Amino acid sequence: MAAQRRAMVFVLGSAFALALPLLSTSPALAAAGVPVLDGARLSPLWALPFLGMLLSIALFPLLAGHFWHHHYGKVALFWALVFAVPFAATYGPAATAYEVVHTALLEYIPFIILLFALFTVSGGVLVTGNLKGTPEVNTAILAIGTLIASLIGTTGASMVLIRPLLRANDDRRHNVHTVVFFIFLVSNIGGSLTPLGDPPLFLGFLKGVNFFWTTTHLLHDTAVIAGILLVAFYLLDRYLYAREEAGVRLPDPTPRTEGLGLRGAQNLPLLGGIIGAILLSALWKPGITFNVYGTHVELQWVVRDVLLVALALVSLAITPAIVRERNGFDWEPIMEVAKLFAAIFLTIIPVIAILKAGSRGAFSPLVDLVTGPDGQPVNVWYFWLTGTLSSFLDNAPTYLVFFNLAGGDPHQLMGPLAVTLEAISAGAVFMGAMTYIGNAPNFMVLSIARHRGVKMPSFFGYMGWSIVFLVPCFALLTVLYFL
Repeated sequence: MAAQRRAMVFVLGSAFALALPLLSTSPALAAAGVPVLDGARLSPLWALPFLGMLLSIALFPLLAGHFWHHHYGKVALFWALVFAVPFAATYGPAATAYEVVHTALLEYIPFIILLFALFTVSGGVLVTGNLKGTPEVNTAILAIGTLIASLIGTTGASMVLIRPLLRANDDRRHNVHTVVFFIFLVSNIGGSLTPLGDPPLFLGFLKGVNFFWTTTHLLHDTAVIAGILLVAFYLLDRYLYAREEAGVRLPDPTPRTEGLGLRGAQNLPLLGGIIGAILLSALWKPGITFNVYGTHVELQWVVRDVLLVALALVSLAITPAIVRERNGFDWEPIMEVAKLFAAIFLTIIPVIAILKAGSRGAFSPLVDLVTGPDGQPVNVWYFWLTGTLSSFLDNAPTYLVFFNLAGGDPHQLMGPLAVTLEAISAGAVFMGAMTYIGNAPNFMVLSIARHRGVKMPSFFGYMGWSIVFLVPCFALLTVLYFL
């Protein structure tokens, strides 16, 4: 219980920590207005703290694993300060406070609260029984996870199924590929069919894209790439399984003494409640807005976040401790995500600002690629640029950048420019699987797998897997739909 309370205090505290400038800002200053960051005036050197944060995530676990495990929070704080202190000295405390508060209230706090709720509630759902990790069983788990990811979100599906998958394969010598393909399919690609599946699509829904637009327009893209990956996984797993069967098997640390079943089913309505809270924030428009140091926070967003925290607390109260214990549930993955993504969300501020400046910004050569000489969108580049940036930046703001570059009119994008919106949506969702930081569930699955003893590849090692298996699929989608 003490560890549980410390984790909850830390996660929720870290969510609100980015809003601390509010406590030191006078109402008069807030009312007078604050300077808005002009990305066109920013040097690309402001991207260095973000690059340093990415390299730290990539290299420290590989070169100094013991140090990273115990001090990753300090490393994240270091890079956050490397950005914040020079930025405050250059543009002033008011501009810095505004950017931090804006990022905290509209991006980081809702982000971490949603992940906290999904992590907590889904962590109380226990699939009992220890399935034998055969190629058929593993492929079936991946397929089921891909299907439900658009219903309960990639985070929810990942947290419900990753532990049963790990238990099924804990007596196998070759299990890394199973987790890698799980990240590909369940943590990313499966979330492409509804706004509930992945944050970029939810932002599109808030901008006016119809709820089932992605279902109808990305179904064929998703079916192609998911089908190819499931077949590739089955063939690879079958080959590795045959090699293991011919050799000496590892002892099973979780013997199969219990039949297949489900415990913690009382959390399933709570997962539905999370979905309902998200939909409520999109459909209920009371018209009440709070101005917090220049950032407009709408009442429905506050209600959504309060409901999500309440649902997580209810889950903790009604789920027997033995269920979470048997699920191998612990708070370290969500704490790791909270610390690292706090620094990512801060250091990414100037990068997103430069991208939003479009052709006026330092990254204009990239942005100009998406528009042809005749002024029409170049869908191939919309797909690849949105996807490539989503592999390293947060895919939700990246989606918004290219959504706005394409005109920002949802009716136009769902109509004459439907292929452009399809390219932006597919790039943001699918290519989030290219790196561990492309989508939040990736890192949570990585953390859980490592804590269970799976020798997961390094940052660049994982990219080797994604380049081999994902890039050819993306090239095929390009030829089929975006040329």
